[in-house]
Amino acid sequence: MAKGVAVLSSSTGVSGTIYFTQEGDGPTTVTGNVSGLAPGPHGFHVHALGDTTNGCMSTGPHYNPAGKEHGAPEDENRHAGDLGNVTVGEDGTASFTIVDKQIPLTGAGSIIGRAVVVHADPDDLGKGGHELSKSTGNAGGRVACGIIGLQG
Repeated sequence: MAKGVAVLSSSTGVSGTIYFTQEGDGPTTVTGNVSGLAPGPHGFHVHALGDTTNGCMSTGPHYNPAGKEHGAPEDENRHAGDLGNVTVGEDGTASFTIVDKQIPLTGAGSIIGRAVVVHADPDDLGKGGHELSKSTGNAGGRVACGIIGLQG
């Protein structure tokens, strides 16, 4: 079993820990807890770079090794890093589990060393008609991020 972890950091008081597990060549299970966010849905993506030298802005675009358009996690045409939204409750926290086949922890397409980013706004899943829908899901600013590292 391969395991990864990302500890979220932000300048806005958002915090959390995201865990990644994968059995063999199976899908990757993402479990997380995030706090300090406004209630409602927030875009949640794997970004291409594990670089936080300029905060979350230096994590680059969504992880997209196949060169596809932005979409929903269940869409055929989507970035590998498009994990949809996490929903934050009235208490400002979210606990979630996502299972996805396009974010392996091993092999050529591994997400280890990349970053996970939580956005300020909902991801419209590429269907919002906004000029940013097909590239970012128009999910707004990057409010927290963490580098995905190996976990023992």
